[in-house]
Amino acid sequence: MTLPLALLVGLLCAALAAWALLFVVRDRAVVLRQLWGAAAVEGVLVVQAVVLGVVQAAGDHAVDGLLLWGYVVTQLVVLPFAAAWAFAERTRWSSVVLLVAALTVAFLELRLVQIWGA
Repeated sequence: MTLPLALLVGLLCAALAAWALLFVVRDRAVVLRQLWGAAAVEGVLVVQAVVLGVVQAAGDHAVDGLLLWGYVVTQLVVLPFAAAWAFAERTRWSSVVLLVAALTVAFLELRLVQIWGA
């Protein structure tokens, strides 16, 4: 796992969470551009998963595979699930869902960095 990639995920999640929080405060529903932002975060998460798979397959780092991939798969599932929910819910709560999902992915990323560094 590379630290720049982890920082990128964290920054993108923070930006998405701030954007969603702005919509929560303004009592607005999620807009399509925010879902595209979530898709951009998801794309970086997919790249990170591929990099982690390659590094782990090369045997460069000994980490509990079940724990590591549990976090990776959870990260990959959270944003699409939240995006579908936010798209279906056309009230302020859709922004809350996106906010919680972005923060969840950010904290999962922090935990991944801790696991990888251990």
